[in-house]
Amino acid sequence: MQQRVPTPVVGSTGAPPAQKTGDEREVTSEQPRSRIPGPRELIRPRRLLVWLPLAVAATLWAYALPRIDFRDIGDFGLLDRFPLAFYVSLLVLSAGFALSLRRAGTAPWWPAAYSVALLFALKAPPALLYDSVRYAWASKHDAVIARLLAEGTVHPEQTLSGGMSAYDQWPGFFALNAALVRAFGVESAASFINWAPVVLGLLMMPVLVLIYRTFSEDWRLVWTAVWIFQLANWVGQDYLSPQGLSYLLYLTVFAVVVRHFVLPGSAGTLRSRDRLDPAAAVVPPPTGTRQRAIAVVIIAPLVAAINASHQLTPVMLCATLLALSLTRRYRNAGLLVVAGLVMLIWDLTMGRVLFLETLSTLRDSAGDLLNNSRAGYAGEPTGPGPELVGRANIAMVITLGLLAGAAVLLRRRLTRTALPLLLAAAAPVPMFAVNDYGGEMLFRVYLFGLPGTAFFAAAALIPAMGGTGRRRRLARRASMVALPVALVALLAGFLPSYYGKEGMHYASPAEVALVKRAYDRAPDGALVLAATGSFPAAYHRYDHYERWLFAEQEVPENLKMLKNPAGYLAAGIPEGRPAFVILTPTQQRAVIGEGYLPPGSFARMREDLKRSPLFRIVEESPHGLVLEYRPRS
Repeated sequence: MQQRVPTPVVGSTGAPPAQKTGDEREVTSEQPRSRIPGPRELIRPRRLLVWLPLAVAATLWAYALPRIDFRDIGDFGLLDRFPLAFYVSLLVLSAGFALSLRRAGTAPWWPAAYSVALLFALKAPPALLYDSVRYAWASKHDAVIARLLAEGTVHPEQTLSGGMSAYDQWPGFFALNAALVRAFGVESAASFINWAPVVLGLLMMPVLVLIYRTFSEDWRLVWTAVWIFQLANWVGQDYLSPQGLSYLLYLTVFAVVVRHFVLPGSAGTLRSRDRLDPAAAVVPPPTGTRQRAIAVVIIAPLVAAINASHQLTPVMLCATLLALSLTRRYRNAGLLVVAGLVMLIWDLTMGRVLFLETLSTLRDSAGDLLNNSRAGYAGEPTGPGPELVGRANIAMVITLGLLAGAAVLLRRRLTRTALPLLLAAAAPVPMFAVNDYGGEMLFRVYLFGLPGTAFFAAAALIPAMGGTGRRRRLARRASMVALPVALVALLAGFLPSYYGKEGMHYASPAEVALVKRAYDRAPDGALVLAATGSFPAAYHRYDHYERWLFAEQEVPENLKMLKNPAGYLAAGIPEGRPAFVILTPTQQRAVIGEGYLPPGSFARMREDLKRSPLFRIVEESPHGLVLEYRPRS
């Protein structure tokens, strides 16, 4: 006979108590809190099922880590370089998390421990293994931090090629990291840059818990939402970047608003426990005008820090605050006005140059939903790895959408309570009508909608505690199947989405050294040509040179370029301008994988440039090719 043990919850749910049958026991808030178990208790079957999977998963992961062959990345990124033990460790970790939810009400620290372990297991391998900076854009930000350390100031009015002026106009993030470099006494941010996804994930976790606990008292739902958020956060914006920091600050502001900006008399029946979903939390206590004003003063520095660090996040924050004001609970104009004014003041002072430039482009991009929602400017991803990544991305979005949609429709009482989360998830969508944000608007809309989407997706998998005995048993049985299947499916989607293009993100130290030597050889003011900016140290001493990333254009123009690469590039180099070409293996993987160039064309272009009398070989090795432009006299 199968033993049935209900999942405990903390606090009253307001639902009529279920009839106890057999050995079924119900945990109430009047029972004593869990204490640290002794050695004998830990080996009891129920205790064993909670902590043993964590220990087994950690052992398997530690065994697999040194066996990850990251120096020989193939078509599938790290997916076929992870040993079997690595995948088994993640499955064991997922199973342990699902089992820990059975005791989440009285022991919420177990799901917390599993969530921290998941974050570390998924995102720590590059930090522990890689001998160079992961991700070209993280290397780019390292160059910006190095320049700020060297010069000690920013130049918001200076014009730099490749859009690099924006970093002087929104320098908050870089100033913070420059201070960290000085505080740690290290040579550069490269020494800690690969740890950013882990650190930002750890800082984000308690903020997410605060947000989700505002709308649910069911710890199972809260930690499942956190778990799903981590698996669904594959868009790669948690590296050492202004977006990563500003997103954390955005969530912090959102948490403060939903917990401390409730208008008096706005809750209505949402304070009546018998009118709520069993998993829902009552609306937080209302705050008066004076309390909300004090709260605005307290979070205003966070709003200012967001505006000093990133261009898009302040817009997303204002859109979210505007969406929240559609409810009676959060109809507060004060904070919205403050956030809007801070954004406008920054845009018209420090960020004026780029802000006015962006306004001038809105005539062409505003309302172009199809173009604004596409990913990047390249063609279709090419190769088995990038193609798998594209399919995994679509599958993840569909899975999350279906789960969240099911919860919104089937758990209407919870939807009513958590309406602010639903509105926050929908608030970024109108950004598609503005512009494409460099081909990344699709990913940013997904990222800012993720906290609310993850919550409702979790609600579809975690059954409510209330209801009749038969309905409750059916819901629990369905959850016993749906929850592990969904978690494994999301895990299967995360891995290719995050690691399927790792060949574009990792470069050997020898390749990095070759690139830096090439830049150091070039005189100040030289034009540096590369197929794409997605290679290590691509922005080394970026303020001394101008860059031409000649393959980052529409595919038809690239096909024209491939007919005569040497002639095409020579025609674009100004007369009398020193020019150098840098081509590396990382560039080759990037332009082919992203669809800028057809398979095999990069190698043919490379050979054409080597044979051309217009270019002289400066350095050549398996790690890259450096050419100097020598025009005919």
